[in-house]
Amino acid sequence: MNKKKIKKILITGGAGFLGSMITTSLVKKGFIVTVIDNLYFKKNFVNHLKSYKNFKFIKANILSRKVQKKYICNQDLIIPLAALVGAPLCDKKRKLAQNLNYKVICDMVKILHKDQKIIYPNTNSGYGIGKKNKFCTEKSPLRPISLYGKTKVKAEKCIMKHNNSISFRLATVFGVSYRMRSDLLVNNFVDTALKEKKLKIFEPHFFRNFIHIKDIVRAFEFSIKNFDNLKNNIYNLGLSSANISKIQLARKIKKFLPATEISILENFKDPDKRDYIVSNSKIEKKGFKAINSVDKGIKELIIYFKKNINKKIVNNY
Repeated sequence: MNKKKIKKILITGGAGFLGSMITTSLVKKGFIVTVIDNLYFKKNFVNHLKSYKNFKFIKANILSRKVQKKYICNQDLIIPLAALVGAPLCDKKRKLAQNLNYKVICDMVKILHKDQKIIYPNTNSGYGIGKKNKFCTEKSPLRPISLYGKTKVKAEKCIMKHNNSISFRLATVFGVSYRMRSDLLVNNFVDTALKEKKLKIFEPHFFRNFIHIKDIVRAFEFSIKNFDNLKNNIYNLGLSSANISKIQLARKIKKFLPATEISILENFKDPDKRDYIVSNSKIEKKGFKAINSVDKGIKELIIYFKKNINKKIVNNY
């Protein structure tokens, strides 16, 4: 059994919403981190790390086989975050979504040597529409609805063929990041409630699991530290107390922003058909548990959006 200590980490898409937070934490903890990012959104959101000697930023396209071969071979761990994230963006750029979310993952796996490790961020949107009151586990059938979900499910299959891998099926993320997004459900509801003092909700009974971005960072750090105990497995990753419906989320936000008017649009269908509750017990039994509440995230988001009321946020659509 290989128990080589992880020192050198390559993060593709390391300047994105998740990437900028994970990269910053790992650099500050002393790992030697290389980020490859093509700066799709035109700004370097990890530029604050440029003075760290253990950090290297490479502006490049990870779709290039030349780039893959040049930078992957000498790393202990690969965290492939580069992706078109979310159904709207993938539907707009379908070919790029297939190449970046799926094909490049399989290409990278083929050139890894057996001792190199991967931690992969999948999405639990692959569960699609779950059964009422029944928790989705890692053994539940995958029924992705969107192209985004389908590409991530296929990529996970490639990842798990590599005998030194971990896949996290992430719940819907919320929270503040260096590369901010206001199109994620919690972030979007808070931003809308602040600006418009109203939330219009369709299909309010749809459930999802949620997780604070800080807990994702914690989970990646936990998995690096405990890699051999976790490897070659898939884990749902969410906050177990946050399997909540859209209307429950709206009411939570109204607690902090009482002027918010909540209305239900009865005749509108949600284009995002995801509706499920998720069990996170597998990773919790391994020793990791998400701890940052939705309420805490809402309060942080209110502070952020109030402070950045005129700031233009470039979202994933």
